[in-house]
Amino acid sequence: MEKPTNKQTTTSTKSKPQGSNKSSKKKGFSFRKLIMGTIIAGILAVICALAIYIVVIMSGFKILESNIDKIETTNESTLIYAQEEGKDKDGKDKPPTEISKIYKGENRESVNIKDVPERLKQAFIATEDRRFEQHAGVDFWAIGRALVKDVIHMSAVEGGSTITQQLAKNVFLSSEKTAFRKGTEMSIAFALDEKYTKDEILERYLNRIFFGSNAYGIKAAAKVYFGKSNLNDLKIWEMATLAALPKAPSKYSPIKNPDLSKERRAVVLRLMTDQGYITEAERAEAAAVDYVAPAASTQGSQAYASYVDYVMNEAEDMYGIDEDELLTKGYRIYTSMNVNAQKVMEQTYANPKFFQADASDGEKIQSAMVIMDNKTGGLMAMIGGRDYKSRGFSRVYSKRQPGSSFKPIAAYGPALESGNYTPYSMMDDTQTSFGNGTYSPRNYDRITHGQVTMFEAVKKSYNLAPVWLLDQIKVPTALKFAEKLGIKLNEKNDRNLAIALGGLSDGVSPLQMAAAYTAFANQGVQNKTHAILRITDAHDKEIAVYKPEKKQVIQPKTSYYMTLLLQGVVEKGGTGTQAKMNRPVAGKTGTTGLDIKGLEKFDRDVWFVGYTPEWTAAVWEGFDKVDAKHYVTIGSGSPSSIFKEVMTESLKGRPVTNFVKPEGVQDLTEPPSGIADLAAVYVPETKLVQVTWASQGDKIAYRLFRKGANEPEAKMIIQTPTPGINDTSMNRGDTYQYYVVPLNLETNIEGAKSNVATVEIPKDDTLPGGVSPSPSPGVSPSPSPSPSPGNGKDPIVPSPSPGTKPTPSPTPSGKPGTSPTPSPTANPNPSPSPSPSPSPVNKPVDGPADKPKDGKEDALAPKAQ
Repeated sequence: MEKPTNKQTTTSTKSKPQGSNKSSKKKGFSFRKLIMGTIIAGILAVICALAIYIVVIMSGFKILESNIDKIETTNESTLIYAQEEGKDKDGKDKPPTEISKIYKGENRESVNIKDVPERLKQAFIATEDRRFEQHAGVDFWAIGRALVKDVIHMSAVEGGSTITQQLAKNVFLSSEKTAFRKGTEMSIAFALDEKYTKDEILERYLNRIFFGSNAYGIKAAAKVYFGKSNLNDLKIWEMATLAALPKAPSKYSPIKNPDLSKERRAVVLRLMTDQGYITEAERAEAAAVDYVAPAASTQGSQAYASYVDYVMNEAEDMYGIDEDELLTKGYRIYTSMNVNAQKVMEQTYANPKFFQADASDGEKIQSAMVIMDNKTGGLMAMIGGRDYKSRGFSRVYSKRQPGSSFKPIAAYGPALESGNYTPYSMMDDTQTSFGNGTYSPRNYDRITHGQVTMFEAVKKSYNLAPVWLLDQIKVPTALKFAEKLGIKLNEKNDRNLAIALGGLSDGVSPLQMAAAYTAFANQGVQNKTHAILRITDAHDKEIAVYKPEKKQVIQPKTSYYMTLLLQGVVEKGGTGTQAKMNRPVAGKTGTTGLDIKGLEKFDRDVWFVGYTPEWTAAVWEGFDKVDAKHYVTIGSGSPSSIFKEVMTESLKGRPVTNFVKPEGVQDLTEPPSGIADLAAVYVPETKLVQVTWASQGDKIAYRLFRKGANEPEAKMIIQTPTPGINDTSMNRGDTYQYYVVPLNLETNIEGAKSNVATVEIPKDDTLPGGVSPSPSPGVSPSPSPSPSPGNGKDPIVPSPSPGTKPTPSPTPSGKPGTSPTPSPTANPNPSPSPSPSPSPVNKPVDGPADKPKDGKEDALAPKAQ
C-alpha cells in the first residue's frame, strides 16, 4: 500500500520542477527575441537614415551643381499692371496696362570676406546663426530648440534656418512653405557646406542678401543707409542696424521706420552681448543712438512710385511674398489702379499752385491723397507725398489729427445710426462747458448759435453742437461706430468728448479716412481695401488672387442721411465749397489748431475727405514736423481744391450718376419754418403782455415758452392754433423772456425756436381786476395788434420741456444738398429733442480761443482731462 503512495508523491514532486523549467525556457526565449528585434530594427533604422541622408546629400549636390551659376547671376524682373474694369470699344475686357517693372541687381555691390570687419560678421552670426561655425549646413540643435519653443507657445515663434539654409533658399528656391521645399533647402545647405568653406558661405550670403531700399549685399546697404563705402568705417550700432534688416527689410528699415529699426537693433545688440562679442557698455552706447539718414540714402524717382510701393507691401502682408522674391522671381501683378487717375494726381501734385509757398528755409509743405472705389474697395490712385521717391516715407500711412473731418465718424454717424436722430434733429450749440467743466471747446467765430439743425451744424462745422451730441449719445457708442468703419481708437486715451472734434491720441491716416467714408458712399457696405487683384508667375500660372470681402458695417439709412448732410458742406455757405464739382459730391473739411504762441490762428493739419457715387478720396496737407517755421497758413480750402481738381479730371468722360436712396428709407419731411419776428410788449392799460408773431400757415400750432428772471428754465405755458396770445399771469417788477416753437400737426415735427423777446413788468400794486398776482399761468390766446419788439437785452434761450421733438432751422444752410432732394413725405419716427440747459444766444464763449478759419472752419479744441 505504501509504494503507490510513495510513487505518487515522487511523481508529484518531480512534476513541479519540470513545469517550472518549461516556463523559464519560454520566458527567456521571448526576451531574447525582443532584444534581437530591437537590435535589428535599430540597424535597419540606421541603414534607412543613412540611405535617406545619402539621397538628401546627393539630391542637394545635384541641384547645386546643375544651378551653380545662379549664385552669380540676377533674376527676371517682375511686372506690375493696371487691370481696369470695363470693356473696350470692341466689347472685350480692357487689356492690362504695364505700369512698372521691379527687379534686383541694379544696386548690388560685392565685397570680399577679408574686407568685412570681424564684428560685422559677428553681428550676423549672433543674430541669424549662432552655431554657424559648428554645424554642417543644418543646425539640428537649433531646429529642436525652435520646435520646443513653438510647442510651448503653440505657434511658430522661432525658426531654425541657418545662414547656409538662407543662402540656399535665396539662390535656388522660393518662399513656398511646404515640407518638400524645406527638405530641398536642407539638402542644398548640406551640399553648400561640403563645397565651400564657412568664410565662402558667409561671403556669398552677405553679398546676396536683400537689405531693403533696393540695396543688395552688405556693401550697397552700408552706402544706402549710412553713406559709407568702407565697411570698416561702420560703428557697432550701424553694424547692428544692418544685421537687423534681413528678418524684414521693409519693416525694420531705418529710413522708413526708424523707431522699429531701433527696437530691432537693440535685440541684435543684446544677442551680441550675450554671446560675448561686445561688452555691456558698448551695447548700451550703441542702443542709445538715434538714426539720421544721410543725403545719399534718398532713392531715385520712379513712375507711380507711391502705388508701386503700396503693391509691394500688400504682396508681402496679404500674400506672404517678400520684397526680395518680388524683385527676383518674374511675377506678373495685376492691380486695381486707374492709370488716368494716377496720372492726374501726380500732375496735380507737381503743380505748385495747389500748395502754399515753401517755408522760409525752403521746405515744402507735404500732402498725401488716396482714391478708392466705393463698390469694390480697390485703390484707384494714391500719392505718398510731394516729390515722393521709391521706397520712401509714404504719408498715406501717416497718422495725423483729422479735425472736423472726424465729426461724421465720432458724433453725427453714431447718432444717426442710433435711430433717435435725423438730419433735421435739433442740436444745442449754446453749452460751452462739458464734463463738469473740464472741457470747454468753442466755435471758430467764438459765437454760440443756439438751437441749430444737424444740417446747419455739419454745413458750417460748428464745434459745440457735435460735442453736445456726443455727450448725449455717450463716448462708447462713438468708439464702437468708428471701429465698425475700420478705425480702432485708443480705448483709454480716446475715451473723452474731444474725439467729436477729431482730437485723437494717435490720429488717423488718409488711407483709413478714405476707407471709412466709403461706407457712407456705398449704402453702409464697406469692402476690404486692396490694390492687388491677382499674381501669376512668369508662365502665367496663378500664384495668388484677391477674394472680395465686404461687410454691412452701418445701416443704409445712416449712410443716406450722412450723404445728405455732407452734400450740404460743399454747397454755398458750407466749409467745403471749393470741392464742389460738376457731379454729385459730398464731403467734410477738417483743420487742427496750432498751439504755438502767437500763431494760434494758423493750422497744423488740414483735410478734405469726400466722395462721389463712384469714388471716395481723402486729402491731407501739412508739414511732417510742425514748428514755428513750418505750419499751414491756407486753411482747408487747399485740400478741397486738390480734391476737386483730381476727381473732376479723373472722372471726366464717365456718365454722371446720382446718390441712390436705399429701399425702405422714407423721405425726410422738412419741419415748419422758424419764426423770427416774435414780439412781446407790456400794455399798462390792461396790465397784460401781448405776445405776437407771424402766421406759418394752416395745420400749424404754436408752443409758447416763458422764463421768469428767477426761474431756472423756460416752461411751455400754452399750445395755441393762433399766432398770438395775451399773457396775464405775471409778477410785478419781474422780467420775462418768451420764445415760440411751431409744430406741424400732421407730422408732429417741430420747427426751430423763434427769436427771444424780453419784457419788463412795472412795480405797481395790482394786476388786472385789482387782485394780487397769481403764481399759476393764466394765458389768453387771442389775436392782438403787433406791438414793437421788446428791448432784446441779453436774451436767454431756455430749454424746451421734456417730450418735445427736435426740429430744424428754416434757413437755407439747414437744408440738404441739391441731390437727392427730400420729398415732403412725413417721417413717421421724428427724433426726440435734447434738452439743453439755459445759455445765452449769440454770446461769445469763454475759454481758450479757437482760431478764425476765414469765417468757415473750426479748430481742434483741447482734450478733456
